[in-house]
Amino acid sequence: MRVALAEDGALFREGLLMLLKAAGHEIVACAAGGDELVATLRGCPADVAILDIRMPPGPDGGLVTAERLRAAHPDMGLLFLSHYAESHYLLRILQIGTDAIGYRLKEKVGSVEVLSDTLTRIAAGEIVIEPVLAKRLVERPRAERKSLVSSLSERETDVLALMAEGRSNGGIAAQLFVTPKAVEKHIANIFGKLGLHADTSEQHRRVLAVLTYLRAQRDGE
Repeated sequence: MRVALAEDGALFREGLLMLLKAAGHEIVACAAGGDELVATLRGCPADVAILDIRMPPGPDGGLVTAERLRAAHPDMGLLFLSHYAESHYLLRILQIGTDAIGYRLKEKVGSVEVLSDTLTRIAAGEIVIEPVLAKRLVERPRAERKSLVSSLSERETDVLALMAEGRSNGGIAAQLFVTPKAVEKHIANIFGKLGLHADTSEQHRRVLAVLTYLRAQRDGE
């Protein structure tokens, strides 16, 4: 896979480069900031660009860089890395796109296996969200949730948490030790309770379900 990297922390950048090379990925660009990466990728696009959220230019330079890259290279996957799992970052990321995009904690991508799995899923068009963020959001007390989201059952909430991680129906079934048919039923119930009817694709309804939850959390803060 052709991978580009922008990270202003020299030690972490070198560590990522070692992991990527060990996994057999081709590094087509490596930079300490967004402007340099955008310039390098003009004539040499990557399959996935890895971006530090907090890097030049500006305090959230990775997000600005991602907007420019998505506009110039719509098919390029984007993986955001951060020390922090914060819902306001996730909302901004999902405004950039809901396909071929991911948000992971730096401490969680420290192995060839995890990093490669994340990149492969993003390159395949999936959305990959840090599990701890999805879990934190769905485990907040019910009293803090908005009416639509509070109507979900405990099992439906579990399914939504795994949907927020970008897992497939089969992956959700394996995690919850239920049948794929049961997962399909829970997801249909979630869509119905959140008012997401079958006038758009299932993938978009999955993303909208997660966004509905995130926005309910944000509005309740």
